[in-house]
Amino acid sequence: MITVLGAGTGAPVPLDALAQAELVVGGRRHLDAVRLPAAAERIVLGPLAPALDAIGEYVAKERRVVVLASGDPGFFGIVRALAERFGARRLDVRPGVPSVAAAFARLGLSWDDAVVVSAHGRDPRTAVNVCRVHPKAAVLTGPGAGPAELGAALARTAPGRVLVVASALGSGQERLERVSPAEAAGRDWGTAVNVVLCLDEARMPDGARTLAGPVRPAGWALDEADFAHRDSMITKFEVRALVLARLGPRPGDLVWDVGSGSGSVAVECARLGAAVSAVEKAADGVERIHANAAAHGVDVHVVHGEAPAALYGLDEPDAVFVGGGGRELPGIVGACARRARRTVVVALAALDRVPAVRTALTGAGFDCDGVLLQSSRLAPLPGDVTRLAAANPVFLLWGVRPHAFADKGVAL
Repeated sequence: MITVLGAGTGAPVPLDALAQAELVVGGRRHLDAVRLPAAAERIVLGPLAPALDAIGEYVAKERRVVVLASGDPGFFGIVRALAERFGARRLDVRPGVPSVAAAFARLGLSWDDAVVVSAHGRDPRTAVNVCRVHPKAAVLTGPGAGPAELGAALARTAPGRVLVVASALGSGQERLERVSPAEAAGRDWGTAVNVVLCLDEARMPDGARTLAGPVRPAGWALDEADFAHRDSMITKFEVRALVLARLGPRPGDLVWDVGSGSGSVAVECARLGAAVSAVEKAADGVERIHANAAAHGVDVHVVHGEAPAALYGLDEPDAVFVGGGGRELPGIVGACARRARRTVVVALAALDRVPAVRTALTGAGFDCDGVLLQSSRLAPLPGDVTRLAAANPVFLLWGVRPHAFADKGVAL
């Protein structure tokens, strides 16, 4: 058996499990915190592959191995790698207190409604986007993806968040510090950080829970009456349904809504778990987007400006929706397509613009497809009868970057 012990957040390490160990593997701070058998070999974890090879040699000779890991080793921890290499039946896992649980406990907050995301050894953009969307998030940090990097990204798009940086949990040097994203960005946090909590205290969830994690929205492609809009200038729900299906917004994504208008697409993407930047040139449109986001309990980063110039300072999106029209539309679509990681969806009313938009998408390396949407809604007539009222037809074009829909492995 390989015994895997959770350590480092205050729970004592079971000494009986260490007493007979012939090989002990773990982080330096975990190894330094316990008394090891005099004859035991000690390996400080760095790159994982050499440590797994060494464990394999001991296992092959049926010699006793102990692995020390932070908190609960089965929660974004080493258990997955050990089980894949040696099989779950060979593991004796004894979890400690997860750093996320310990940090929330120190604040006196429940965490069954929190979203947990790992930035350790991963691109931090997923963690940043999760923090932009959810009012209560926990980020497991790592080199190059710590409080400073997280703070720098959030200071541009969600400056009102509160970051709680938990360091050296369970030790005599334990500390929890509440800072703004800008403050976090300006500091050197060292190597003792366990976890960063990101809180939007104005939208903190409340009430009893039945399921852990964020609350999923009830329904999508909402009725136009659910949004404030001007003179019916809003993406109709039939169109919005297909737009959302082609955008595929999901937790960890960033979506641009360019020419946002009322912000109906932006709000729906945020309700489905994606971070959103909405670009709108009209001042009254900016106000409506803010109002619609607040009405639906989501946070949308709104940029007052005209595309494509307003796009240059934004983080790269996974998906982009472009609404509106005008002669500049192909150029705007081209600018979006050069930045989008996965897909661009364009809604337009003018047939004359379709070829140029299609060329902009294919020219950026996208596979392009499209459809003309025509719908008729039930409309009452006098005498308790009903007719069909035709809505204006809309062209929907979408470009997909080849092989862009690989699983991101985001576990929320």
